[in-house]
Amino acid sequence: MRSKTILSILGGAAFCLAAAGCNPDNNTNTANANANRAANANATATPVAASTPAGSAYNRNYNSKEEYKKDEANYRAEAKNKNESIGQGLEDGWIHLKVRAALAAVNDLRDSTINVDVDNNVVTLRGSVANAASKKAAEDAAKKVDGVKSVTDKLEVKPSGSANANANAKSANANTNAKK
Repeated sequence: MRSKTILSILGGAAFCLAAAGCNPDNNTNTANANANRAANANATATPVAASTPAGSAYNRNYNSKEEYKKDEANYRAEAKNKNESIGQGLEDGWIHLKVRAALAAVNDLRDSTINVDVDNNVVTLRGSVANAASKKAAEDAAKKVDGVKSVTDKLEVKPSGSANANANAKSANANTNAKK
């Protein structure tokens, strides 16, 4: 009788330990590992401009021209909506995608507004950047993309604070004039 009691107690203890191991609170390490794995996958993916809406063709990672070609019409439509132009060939669209990714990867260009046009493998950069170094960085990034024949730089240097400084100056002048 004693051995049955001891075995019952040991069996109950084993059951309790097994049930405690199934507690969903103990699964946080697995969830964290999965989240870290996803974050690492995103960190190594082809970067895209931060200003693009989630779910857009601009945010998709195309690892090959074949993947890009499947969604080419959507990508071209979104580029057109952003006042960017892409030549007729598949190569122009692929270059456009790679130049956009290259520009997004340059830290100095995060606050810049750059439009990319591609026609016959010639890239034209339009928009504004904060300084001359950013302008050069954008041009250099575009030139490094495979297939680019040349880069036409139509970027304007507009320091990021200058628009706010001008607006504040106009507001101050208006207030001064109103007081007179």
